[in-house]
Amino acid sequence: MEHPVSRILALLELLQARPGLTGAELAERLEVDVRTVRRYAARLAELGIPVQAERGRYGGYRLLPGFRLPPLMLTGDEAASVVLGLLAGRRSGLSVGEQAGESALAKIRRVLPPALRDQVAAVEQTVGLTAAPASGPSPAAEALFTLAEAARRRRRVRLDYRDRDGAPSEREFDPYGLVFHSGRWYTTGLDHRSGEQRTFRVDRIRSVRPCEAGFEPPADVDPVQRVLESLASVPWTHEVEVVLTAGLDEARHRIPPTAGTVTATEDGRVLFRARAERLDGMALLLAGLGWPFTVRRPAALRDEVRALAARLTTWSEDGAEEH
Repeated sequence: MEHPVSRILALLELLQARPGLTGAELAERLEVDVRTVRRYAARLAELGIPVQAERGRYGGYRLLPGFRLPPLMLTGDEAASVVLGLLAGRRSGLSVGEQAGESALAKIRRVLPPALRDQVAAVEQTVGLTAAPASGPSPAAEALFTLAEAARRRRRVRLDYRDRDGAPSEREFDPYGLVFHSGRWYTTGLDHRSGEQRTFRVDRIRSVRPCEAGFEPPADVDPVQRVLESLASVPWTHEVEVVLTAGLDEARHRIPPTAGTVTATEDGRVLFRARAERLDGMALLLAGLGWPFTVRRPAALRDEVRALAARLTTWSEDGAEEH
């Protein structure tokens, strides 16, 4: 027969994984009766782990909100998954806070069994990630969670924001969603100060305060697409227009939305519009597509394409002479 302590620990694990299970559901999973479930819950309370029992149709057992369980009850695979997720998040910028990922890793390492701790350490020391390390500050967890909750509950918030130049502003904002892209967190929604849909970097938000007012997002809202469009429209030094001899579907597949926009022309080709800080980089992008193209503007881009062609020709001829 399974020891009662094992069943009590199993109850605790169920309450962490599936809060709100009824007494009957817990009894079925633990293979005991409902009275025994109540006794196990009382035993957890005696151990300092408060269990809340709610009555009614939607009632059930759950840990007291805000309670933090000191020991982690994770299987080997679960612990390894958490550690690897933290490592990847630290590299990609997905984590929040400046030192939260490091402190979480340290805490998990301390509670792992020695054998598993050594295995996880071996992976940590040898794993290689191809993504470029994230640059720039991480957003505060409080701002991220407040925005996520407001988007889920459709509640307006008040933002204390700093733009790229550090200029402060306060604005009321209806958050439609959160997007993680290229190592940064963004939120997009209706900015009541401008009356337009805007995208904000979460790491530039100093504080977020929920408001009482609610909102209804547009039926066709797509936060990911909106963020990509916003980033593509950021003003740069050069306005670029190039006609590509390619199909529209193929161009959409090859050219990321952050690089620019593509539309069909009357003659069946594709018009590529973009903004670029450096035209030599745009010349490389166009050459890498492998399609014939015609530069509409700026004229300086034609010069960069010719210069790139000359460099490639020189390099290929120099290489042939060496052999």
